[in-house]
Amino acid sequence: MSKADLLVERGAERLEDLSRKAAAKGGFAAKLADELAEDAAFLRKLKPSLIKARAKGRAPIARAEDREPQAPSAPRSAAPRPRPKARKSRRGGPNPFLVAGVALAAGIAIAKVIDWRGHAHPRD
Repeated sequence: MSKADLLVERGAERLEDLSRKAAAKGGFAAKLADELAEDAAFLRKLKPSLIKARAKGRAPIARAEDREPQAPSAPRSAAPRPRPKARKSRRGGPNPFLVAGVALAAGIAIAKVIDWRGHAHPRD
């Protein structure tokens, strides 16, 4: 196990301890005990080594006992449906160099107009 895995495991153990103490305390804290226990189980799934293994396809994504029972959805046909074509993502907008050039030209033009109007009414 790596250091990161050990840190995650230590955090999960602390959550479990906190869950047990909250359940023993009773009252409002007891209501939070189940949530803390679920958080500890979820935290264990976030170990960096497990994430890396799942990303490479070496570890199962979810175990059957971890999943909540769900009602069956519509029956699936034997033939897989074709995937919809992905739309090209338009990053949109004009070329940034064009925008900078237009802004520069507009700035120069405005400066010329201001300077020209300054000569019309000189201050002595």
